[in-house]
Amino acid sequence: MKDAEAQKVQDEMLIEDAFQNLLEGYLRSNHRKKIDIIKRAYTFAREAHKGVRRRSGEPYILHPIAVARIVSQEIGLGSTSICAALLHDVVEDTDYTVEDLKNLFGDKIASIVEGLTKISGGVVADHISLQTENFRKLLLTMSEDIRVIIIKIADRLHNMRTLDSMSQVKQFKIAGETSYIYAPLAHRLGLYAIKTELEDLSFKFEHPDAYEKIKRKIADSSEDRNAIYSHFAQPIETRLHERGFDYTMKARVKSVFSIWRKMQKKNIPFEEVYDLYAVRIVFQCPEGQDESDMCWAIYNIITKTYHPHPDRTRNWLSTPKPNGYKALHVTVMGPDGKWIEVQIRSQKMEDIAERGLAAHWKYKSGDVSEEGELNNWIENIKNALDNPSPDAMDMLSNIKMNLYSNEIFVFTPKGEMKTLPKHATVLDLAFLLHSDLGYHCIAAKVNHKLVPLSQELHSGDQVEILTSKTQSPKAEWTDYVTTSVAKSRLAASLRRDRRQIMTLGEKQFQEFLSEHGKEMSSEIVNRALARLGFKTPDELFYKIGSKGMTLDENIFKKMFESRNKLMQYLTLGLGKQRDDSHSQLTDDPKESINRKQTYILRNNEGKPNYIIAPCCHPIPGDDVLGIVEPNEQMVVVHKQECPEAMKLKSTFGSRIVSTMWQTDNNQSFLVSIEIRGIDRKGMLNDITRTITTDMDINMRSLNIEADRGVFTGSLNIYVHDTLVVKRLCNALSHIKGIEKAVRVNK
Repeated sequence: MKDAEAQKVQDEMLIEDAFQNLLEGYLRSNHRKKIDIIKRAYTFAREAHKGVRRRSGEPYILHPIAVARIVSQEIGLGSTSICAALLHDVVEDTDYTVEDLKNLFGDKIASIVEGLTKISGGVVADHISLQTENFRKLLLTMSEDIRVIIIKIADRLHNMRTLDSMSQVKQFKIAGETSYIYAPLAHRLGLYAIKTELEDLSFKFEHPDAYEKIKRKIADSSEDRNAIYSHFAQPIETRLHERGFDYTMKARVKSVFSIWRKMQKKNIPFEEVYDLYAVRIVFQCPEGQDESDMCWAIYNIITKTYHPHPDRTRNWLSTPKPNGYKALHVTVMGPDGKWIEVQIRSQKMEDIAERGLAAHWKYKSGDVSEEGELNNWIENIKNALDNPSPDAMDMLSNIKMNLYSNEIFVFTPKGEMKTLPKHATVLDLAFLLHSDLGYHCIAAKVNHKLVPLSQELHSGDQVEILTSKTQSPKAEWTDYVTTSVAKSRLAASLRRDRRQIMTLGEKQFQEFLSEHGKEMSSEIVNRALARLGFKTPDELFYKIGSKGMTLDENIFKKMFESRNKLMQYLTLGLGKQRDDSHSQLTDDPKESINRKQTYILRNNEGKPNYIIAPCCHPIPGDDVLGIVEPNEQMVVVHKQECPEAMKLKSTFGSRIVSTMWQTDNNQSFLVSIEIRGIDRKGMLNDITRTITTDMDINMRSLNIEADRGVFTGSLNIYVHDTLVVKRLCNALSHIKGIEKAVRVNK
């Protein structure tokens, strides 16, 4: 009894301390101090969640308090958002209704909580159709009140910070959804600090060993980095002081995830990530001074001190990113022979870069031009949702692609600037300007030169769209568009055309049957599908309507041959093939997979109970996860970092299963290794001796090409696990002249 009382007192103190921390942070902000309504929301939420605990064992109310603190102190929103964050789970988890909140706290707070309730539980669902609807709700609520999605991101951030208490399968599922959906959304909204933390936390749970290894190496290299920074910064600081700038200057290390991503992308070790950090100069801009002029003044000081890289100056001052990011970047050669990027920002630019939209509101003075491009992006999301793709995976991929993409800036003939993702085409711009321009586009004039509608655009291009009334969308246009707006509008148009053709084909098929004394029924349609080789009635009707198939006597005979022949075909053909495939894949096709247990990856006498994903070719020792196939009888194994696996984690999270390889040195996996170095006589002999004689590895192929003294080679070998690959790469690296030996995806 005493223990229960002591726990209650400890909980009370913990809750009160957390709320006081929230209040103190809010009072330090420059928002209007609406303390009373925040205290009322806290008291109400605390009572509503009374007695409930999180999986970690702590009182549940600590979660909404933590979300409110992130919203207030890390993002910078005001009392309305703080109250909504405190109340965000009340309607979802208790008997209170939105109407109750409306009566107690007003329409705006109740509306935000209602929006959060609609998208509670995240995007992942057991069924892809439901998951699509969740994603639609997420984007729709964002377009109605941007604070809904900002609070949702804060909610996800706190869940990620406390994810340790979840099972490994849940960690994979939530981390996958976070890196695939929420980090890109935070990026697009300008919440850079939160986006970086979400990426790092997702990486931590997906690749714990790699995360700790990189974190340790960052710490171990800090002394060298500090010495290089001090040597680099001293002369710049002297000149800035002489000019009277009020500033701070510091080095910012790349995040763990961004370092790992660069290592993976370039197949390089940690030691070869040369842009490990950037130097940031943040200055105070006196009233009446121009921020951009001060940026360029600091730029001149830096480039007079060190030589700039000719191709690595980034001017985000005159053309800010759509999320509002403004800065001037220049990369210079430091005194220690290393390229160092310097980011130059005012304090306002710094706040907007780190905190996104909330900082816009903080500095808003009637001029909303800085938010224009973001508003345009939100409008584009609305347009994409008006014509959603029936394929949920397509919809997710199309919209997500526009979350992280780099932007280009092009101009209309009248000089109006338009923002598009990098690699956008003439056709993308046409659909962005107006649906009819897209439907009737035949070509364009880019910088007064005639180009096809598939032409990729570049920043600074001036584009005039050319149209024709006789032009109509074509199926091959899907290869020419990259934006979600263009893809959704084009797909909607093609679906309308396809439906018309299918309706015509169905009518022609019905008339054809009538001519032969038959009446159309589901049985006859199924017979036609089986005999003519179509999967669905739509495919059959489209083929007929588009004149891809002629209905004649031969077709009729093929459809209505003896039923015995048909059954023989189905039994001996399709049936046998299906049985064979199952016998190769699993010993017991009736047994479904228990997702709560670790799935042991076995290979019994050449009959594996898993499928190796062809997109990433994992082997024992890789960080892997399993995706249960829809038939519940087989697991597909992916590398954790595989882009396809990331997509599957966020869209089929309920089908994830944790996996473990069964030790089996008799089993071999095909691996590719890339070799690069200085060519010399005897090099090929040394490589083959190391592989076959020294390490006794079975080699499938070795291709080497030399060009002006430098050679590159690709090696395919059979190994048992990643340890063998690491030992071989290490042995090859010690051969005289070899600069690099790394495993690559086939």
